[in-house]
Amino acid sequence: MTVIAVVGSQWGDEGKGKAVDFLAERADYVARFNGGNNAGHTVINEFGTFKIHLVPSGIFAKNTTALIGGGVVIDPAVLIEEIEMLNKAGVGVDGRLWVSPRSHLIMPYHKILDGLYEDAKGAGATGTTRRGIGPVFADKVSYNGIRWTDFSSEAFENRLKVQLELKNKIIAALGGEALQFESVRDEYRGYYAKLKPYIKELFSIVQDGLKAGKTFLLEQAMGTFLDTDWGTYPFVTASTTIPSAASAGLGIPPKFITQVVGVTKAYTTRVGAGPLPTEIKDTNSEVYKKFGEVAATTGRIRRVGWLDLEIVRTAAELSGMTEICLTKLDILSGLKEIQVCVGYKVNGNPVRYADVDAYGLDKVECMYETLPGWSEDIRTAKSFEELPVNAQKYVKMIESAAGVPVKWIGVGPEREATIRR
Repeated sequence: MTVIAVVGSQWGDEGKGKAVDFLAERADYVARFNGGNNAGHTVINEFGTFKIHLVPSGIFAKNTTALIGGGVVIDPAVLIEEIEMLNKAGVGVDGRLWVSPRSHLIMPYHKILDGLYEDAKGAGATGTTRRGIGPVFADKVSYNGIRWTDFSSEAFENRLKVQLELKNKIIAALGGEALQFESVRDEYRGYYAKLKPYIKELFSIVQDGLKAGKTFLLEQAMGTFLDTDWGTYPFVTASTTIPSAASAGLGIPPKFITQVVGVTKAYTTRVGAGPLPTEIKDTNSEVYKKFGEVAATTGRIRRVGWLDLEIVRTAAELSGMTEICLTKLDILSGLKEIQVCVGYKVNGNPVRYADVDAYGLDKVECMYETLPGWSEDIRTAKSFEELPVNAQKYVKMIESAAGVPVKWIGVGPEREATIRR
């Protein structure tokens, strides 16, 4: 069998959706194993342009079965909307999308509390998406969560009553409006009725697939440095984002993960608060305008910076990357010079990412190398040799720093705008 994990090597928004979309053509199963609808993956292919938050991005491969593991927290309304959108577009997900009954549900109080907590923190807010992700994961580990499996008995209503008694007190204390049991119960019973045909225990599917030598493509949500443990805490997400999370989130034994594709953007972006060492703060500069993006999930303007090779190197070591998928190289076209961060210093001494915390990372001195740019439009390039010499040097520098080969190069947003080496 082949098990390939696709992870982002930066702070998310690296282009994992596109990578999974074109890698899925050879996969028997595509699966999400962590996160929730705080992650947005953009896919552009023959079906159209899609912004997907819960359904695996590989769903467009017609012979692939999509799995949403128990490590994913689910907003039912979002999942229903995505299923309807994909079916309407002719993708056809019925009978080939399965959701683990072990997955936890984002309840209305989770989203309310997410916003109230952020407001209460004031200047200390962590910049969450306010979609209830943190509160639902907090409930999961504190034995207060509600799962799809609860709907098959009286457990759902009993657990909901207890949670509303607890959560309404907190909501009221923070100035919010209490939720009504009947309203929430009926709403979620309705969601369950619509999604019940897709809910299925995944353990046997996964284990039988591994034994049969099937190919699994595992899709990470978020990015390496939003990991709860290894990211820039507290400016992180609420789940583990490195490949090992697939073991708990989907039931894939670690020994079966044989390939790790690190999706790396040719520059750096970040949404929300937290350190970004190479950040370009001059919003009027040519580079800032060139790198500027809008987040698929929140609609917020992403912060931008030069490529940070210390981050990419650390991600490669942490996740055991075997290959890199470099995205958005075409965005660099037209720049006369390109700066690349090759390391950090603190008080004149070299340091690694792991040597400093999030607050220290905000104060490191970046060591830059300046590379010559290129003026050619590379969006029609079909091979590595067709790229300008300076673009080739840029790719080789990334390979050398990360110690991992760049196997795919994105030269445009479409699936076919990918050079395969």
